[in-house]
Amino acid sequence: MEGKQQQHQPPAGRAVMGAASDERRSEDGKDGAGCETLGRPLGPTPSQSRFQVDLVAEGAGRPAEELRKASREDGAAGKGSEEAKGRFRVNFVDPSAGDESPGEPGGGSSEGGNVSFQNGGDTVMSEGSLHSGGHHHYYYDTHTNTYYLRTFGHNTMDAVPRIDYYRHTAADLGEKLIRPSLAELHDELDKEPFEDGYANGDEGTPAGEATASYTPDSKGVVKFGWIKGVLVRCMLNIWGVMLFIRLSWIVGQAGIGLSVVVIGMATVVTTITGLSTSAIATNGFVRGGGAYYLISRSLGPEFGGAIGLIFAFANAVAVAMYVVGFAETVVELLKENGALMIDEMNDIRIIGAITVVILLGISVAGMEWESKAQIVLLVILILAIGDFVIGTFIPLDSKKPKGFFGYKAEIFMENFGPDFRHEETFFSVFAIFFPAATGILAGANISGDLADPQSAIPKGTLLAILITTLVYVGIAVSVGSCVVRDATGNVNDTIVTELTNCTAAACKLNYDFSSCQPVCQYGLMNNFQVMSMVSGFAPLISAGIFSATLSSALASLVSAPKIFQALCKDNIYPGFQMFARGYGKNNEPLRGYLLTFLIALGFILIAELNVIAPIISNFFLASYALINFSVFHASLAKSPGWRPAFKYYNMWISLLGAILCCIVMFVINWWAALLTYVIVLGLYIYVTYKKPDVNWGSSTQALTYLNALQHSIRLSGVEDHVKNFRPQCLIMTGAPSARPALLHLVHAFTKNVGLMICGHVHMGPRRQAMKELSTDLAKYQRWLIKNKMKAFYAPVHAEDLRDGGQYLMQAAGLGRMRPNTLVVGFKKNWRQSDMRDVETYINLFHDAFDIQYGVVVIRLKEGLDISHLQGQEELLSSQEKSPCTKDVIVKVDYSKKAETDTSVAFAPSFSERTTTSHSKSQPSPLNLTDQRLLDASTQFQKKQGKSNIDVWWLFDDGGLTLLIPYLLTTKKKWKDCRIRVFIGGKINRIDHDRRAMATLLSKFRIDFSDIMVLGDINTKPKKENIAAFEEMIEPFRLHEDDKEQEVADKMKEDEPWRITDNELELYKTKTYRQIRLNELLQEHSSTANIIVMSLPVARKGAVSSALYMAWLEALSKDLPPILLVRGNHQSVLTFYS
Repeated sequence: MEGKQQQHQPPAGRAVMGAASDERRSEDGKDGAGCETLGRPLGPTPSQSRFQVDLVAEGAGRPAEELRKASREDGAAGKGSEEAKGRFRVNFVDPSAGDESPGEPGGGSSEGGNVSFQNGGDTVMSEGSLHSGGHHHYYYDTHTNTYYLRTFGHNTMDAVPRIDYYRHTAADLGEKLIRPSLAELHDELDKEPFEDGYANGDEGTPAGEATASYTPDSKGVVKFGWIKGVLVRCMLNIWGVMLFIRLSWIVGQAGIGLSVVVIGMATVVTTITGLSTSAIATNGFVRGGGAYYLISRSLGPEFGGAIGLIFAFANAVAVAMYVVGFAETVVELLKENGALMIDEMNDIRIIGAITVVILLGISVAGMEWESKAQIVLLVILILAIGDFVIGTFIPLDSKKPKGFFGYKAEIFMENFGPDFRHEETFFSVFAIFFPAATGILAGANISGDLADPQSAIPKGTLLAILITTLVYVGIAVSVGSCVVRDATGNVNDTIVTELTNCTAAACKLNYDFSSCQPVCQYGLMNNFQVMSMVSGFAPLISAGIFSATLSSALASLVSAPKIFQALCKDNIYPGFQMFARGYGKNNEPLRGYLLTFLIALGFILIAELNVIAPIISNFFLASYALINFSVFHASLAKSPGWRPAFKYYNMWISLLGAILCCIVMFVINWWAALLTYVIVLGLYIYVTYKKPDVNWGSSTQALTYLNALQHSIRLSGVEDHVKNFRPQCLIMTGAPSARPALLHLVHAFTKNVGLMICGHVHMGPRRQAMKELSTDLAKYQRWLIKNKMKAFYAPVHAEDLRDGGQYLMQAAGLGRMRPNTLVVGFKKNWRQSDMRDVETYINLFHDAFDIQYGVVVIRLKEGLDISHLQGQEELLSSQEKSPCTKDVIVKVDYSKKAETDTSVAFAPSFSERTTTSHSKSQPSPLNLTDQRLLDASTQFQKKQGKSNIDVWWLFDDGGLTLLIPYLLTTKKKWKDCRIRVFIGGKINRIDHDRRAMATLLSKFRIDFSDIMVLGDINTKPKKENIAAFEEMIEPFRLHEDDKEQEVADKMKEDEPWRITDNELELYKTKTYRQIRLNELLQEHSSTANIIVMSLPVARKGAVSSALYMAWLEALSKDLPPILLVRGNHQSVLTFYS
């Protein structure tokens, strides 16, 4: 809508309301014109903006003609606009316009800000009102600034159904309007406008911004109806040279009966394709691009891109084929009259080159001229066919020696059966005829130039197939009933005396043509010019041949650039972007015309078309096959969006059509068919690899969804089995981009094996969080895909992290695809954090065990959370883009694939709470700690080399502690790593314990490099380590023995995380074990790539959060990356088959 809108004439009666007007309307809400007026705005209205409201009513002093004219200008489609009784026009007026009249052109109304709607429309929201043109930014609140209109006698801003709300952004038929959002209808009224200038704090969404795109001026655009645009084109394209030159030969070879079968078979294929084309063309608005548009929007860009390119190329080469056919006929005439210029081959090149230049001139002159030329050519073609039909009823004696006797039963009977000669077969004859039946997409190929493609394509295409088939059959029967197969052309071959051995039809008609057999000069089998000989006026048949070839050439010359332009506009092949540009009022692809001309000219100069012809036929057939398959596929996917207005199709018949097209490809030429398959497959793979950023709602998407749904339901009916157990992880990542190391490590053992869900708990104000949920869902899912993560993103809003975790653990997943393992990062800064956060964090573990989840805690000594570093990167990039500095949290870049956490203030941080201010004017260079953190965050993306994965399988949790490292070693980056297993044991049974574990691992079929039995696991740790532990927990102790009983009880109640003296004494052994295990880890596993260890379990309600956190800290400090794993104590490994 950034294009200029047409200005309306100022109406006779107009009410202009100031923004802060306090005038009251009359009680009944009616004005003198008898129309319902706009209600008074609720609440105060900011003075920065105002609406100019023009009231247009019937009978207000304007004649009906003028009203109808205004209705047409309004951009609404159909008759509804003319029948509207009253209409409002609301202009958003720039206050800086001074005292200029708001209704005058240039009166300060924001560009694209006009909204006109009939009394069916109910809201004043348009692209202009949300995104003003120019440099002004209007700050207003939707609720206080929207004039409530009466709908069904009730004041509301709710909009009644209207086509303009459903348009695409750059619709040719009318402008897009934006209906009120659910938030505008549902949210609480704001007292003050938001500082970002959008209603209810809405950010500008890509959809909203895109709505302000240019709508081309529709004045003077040439649009064709179904006869001129489709019927004429299809008939001209289907009736080719074959009709005049080859059809009589086909009848000679196959006989009348099989010729009709050949025509019938070709018609079956084209009719099924025509029905499929009609179904796709009537399933929504069709833009330019013909077969490419239909296939790409149905099957997606992969098939569409492959077919679009070869179909455009096939049409370009078809121009050369048809032009050479024309040139050959001209050269034949020159040869007969002894007027050759150089020699036959070079004459064909010269005449072909001149012809294609003339055709290019007609095409470039515009569609109107091209359409007029097509009508002239059709008239000539029909006259030529009429000339032949008339000729069949006038048998002249001079033509009898050449085999033409008029309609005779004897000839019909003789020619009814086949007489294949020169190694011809039924299928070879069919292969020669079939290209004559193609051309049914000539109308669909210019879909962008049709006034109503949905109606025109089915009617025109199917009627053209019917008419051309009847003509083909009629001419085949006629020529087979009038002309014998062989004739000498010699007048002296009449029979004077009756011959006993002559049984041919010619003998019964007193002619004996046996003298020239097997090679005669005339007759159906030998003379390609039979139709000229039969016709009443032979030159008219030559004109018909010229007309058939030139019209087909012209149709192909127009089709190829139009298809190619549509392909380039979609940017599927970025290298061809320059051909997307159109020129003039009809958006003509002049660059495409030039390219098509050069391709055609090149093939004309080669002049070896016998090789290229079968490939072109196969290219056309491949597109027919895919159109048929598209209908089958769309029907199979059961997408609610598949609702063709054309009902006479069947998915199974369409599938049959697709199979028939593939069979016919091999019948015509097997090597050309294989070549076509290879080219289509190659282009398909290329487009799939490139992954164009388009979303057309294809049936491929719909079928993918349907398959996923059906398989999920089928899976739900199957009980879990230990052999099929796979770790399905719910990772509490916050924003996925904030903790990449956590994500990559879990992805290493879940990729292509199990489910991975990234949980993100949004806390804070509910309204803000709800907005972030929807924007983050799309943004972070895109981020995961971009980073090749096979994972899902699941955000929730909750009061605190524990509630959010519970929601996710209970509700995430679907059927059998539900998480069974909770993965969290270690809360590295727990000693500096609010201990209530630590309590929440530890309670997550208890909740997970309650719900029968396994738990994995991942610790990197550098930390996991890099969101504060990303904030600096985002700030730097935002400063480069705009001179004004804004807070990064407010600046949501929804349209690009931003990798920052826009809700970082509310992200669940179990690593480091971000304290860096995002609104610093200058980003500081990274310090050493941050640099190490950044390096550590990428360590799991690299190949791990020949190092160790140390598994400390101290307690049997069902086998998850062993399964995770095994799964890691199956991945490419980890495959060179060796598994070392550490177990606890007694000094006097070390050998026995090692053998028992080796036996168990071999039964589980898990390779290991070494097994170490730790006999000194229960030795008392070093004194300095015990002292360090006591120093660490000192701030969190209750010291109840030093306090009065009441004070101690009250303190424990208020701060349940505190460590009591009794608790410390009770769990002294367990505390010492954690400290001792850290000493052993430092001794044995300090060089390991990764350590996987059994997670100690704390009894719920008995061990305080601070003590449990201290255990985890003491156990895992100063080590390589460590995974503390605890399964849910159900077997995940088995040695049974």
